Amino acid sequence: MFSAVRRNLLVKAAPAFRAGLARPVQRTFSAAAVCRSSDHKAPIIQGPGATPGRTPTDFEQATGDERAEHLAALEGKEYFDMGPLYLNKKGTKAEPTIVPSGAESRIVGCCGAPGEDHELIWIMVEREHEFDRCPECGNVYKLSDKGFDPENLPAAKHEH
Repeated sequence: MFSAVRRNLLVKAAPAFRAGLARPVQRTFSAAAVCRSSDHKAPIIQGPGATPGRTPTDFEQATGDERAEHLAALEGKEYFDMGPLYLNKKGTKAEPTIVPSGAESRIVGCCGAPGEDHELIWIMVEREHEFDRCPECGNVYKLSDKGFDPENLPAAKHEH
């Protein structure tokens, strides 16, 4: 009984299915800007690579920001600012907590304004926003207008 019903459905559905396959498919087309090797503005940072017959080390094969981070470590410096952002007071709309960054955005972990503690909340602070606010404590953050300059960072205070 079941096979007869299935056969009947397949016979009736087959022409409609075939007709659906015969329709032309429309596809969207998109194009990206062409980048030529002579057009780039960023410096190419790459290592010498490995000598023939050897597997390269991380340092030899690192490129871009990873290589810059390795080179900074050899000089005893930090390429990325991974230190904590010390707060002396709670940021407000009038006086937000300034976050140094040369990028268009930066991820900041907020665990409470001074005198308040809450669980760590990650906030995306974006340059295009007037300010960004922690949803838990209300602390207001804003990216610096000057961008990131490692020479102008406040001295680290290690208070435990």
